[in-house]
Amino acid sequence: MAKVISTLFISADGVAEIDPDWHLPYFDENMGRAVSEDYDSADVLLIGRPTYDSFAGAWPDREAQGGDDAPFAKQLGDVRKVVVSRQSLEFSWRNSELIKGDLLDAVASLKADAGSRGILIPGSISVVQQLLAAGLVDELRLLVHPVAARKGRKLFDDGDAPYHLRVTATEVFPTGVIRVIYAPVAAPEKVGYDEVKGQVPRGE
Repeated sequence: MAKVISTLFISADGVAEIDPDWHLPYFDENMGRAVSEDYDSADVLLIGRPTYDSFAGAWPDREAQGGDDAPFAKQLGDVRKVVVSRQSLEFSWRNSELIKGDLLDAVASLKADAGSRGILIPGSISVVQQLLAAGLVDELRLLVHPVAARKGRKLFDDGDAPYHLRVTATEVFPTGVIRVIYAPVAAPEKVGYDEVKGQVPRGE
């Protein structure tokens, strides 16, 4: 079964709607390597309409121009891109298709495809939020910037129940960016103060 992996640039206060002013100063070779590893882990990109429009408006031209980022632009062009949109779309970027039917049903089918290595969701906050709520995200790969953005859309929306996560990997870059990979897990058993009071610091 293919993993569903969310990859996001995010601020220390949880904003995942990136602003180039706080994001780009921290983009270095370490972050580039991390991004490459994320994209290399999947053969399907699952993206929302705004993310698709942003990608399709930039990467095909970069591939055609043949600059330093042309190989990555070609990789994006070659990969299968499944776009989440309530509207019909005409695609000019190769290997792009509109998601068929209900999002959750479609993602469950993509996960069950024995021929798929992985499904990567770059950005696309609303898509990630819906799949988290449905328990369909296998990994959250976050590049946490050492900045409090203070405005912009956050990854975790308001809800009735917390999401419990297990850290599977961490890495600290020289810029202060922390790469952390989480896997959702079941909620731990409830614990009251009586169970933890033995760990409370003792005064002198």
